Amino acid sequence: MNQFESKVVNIPYSQQRVYDMLSDLSHLEKVKDRIPEDKVKELKFDRDTVSINVAPVGDIAFKIIEREEPKCVKLEATTSPIPLTLWVQMLPTAEEASKMKLTLRTELNPFIKGMVQKPLQEGLEKMAEMLAAINY
Repeated sequence: MNQFESKVVNIPYSQQRVYDMLSDLSHLEKVKDRIPEDKVKELKFDRDTVSINVAPVGDIAFKIIEREEPKCVKLEATTSPIPLTLWVQMLPTAEEASKMKLTLRTELNPFIKGMVQKPLQEGLEKMAEMLAAINY
């Protein structure tokens, strides 16, 4: 099992507000315009699923498999070249502030890990930064 973690990002909104937004993927409509079109295409989502086309990987789809209010949303890849599980963890830091960390787990053989480790880590960091920039 390989695990990748983003840096912890600070969010100027309460843990509950962040959880409420991220536990319903249909709220991604509010941030769709912030996602670079040259990196991500064909973004589709509903309450429980999100699918994207990421160059050069191809189609990736995630489904929420667990919600632990107000601290964690767990997603699993339903369409992906490799098995992926993503945790979005939120903790309060003040009444109107919180912090977030993303954790990605996958099964990679050593050869594949060498090829995808850096892009996976960079993608996780960019995703954390994008989620921190949302107006919750």
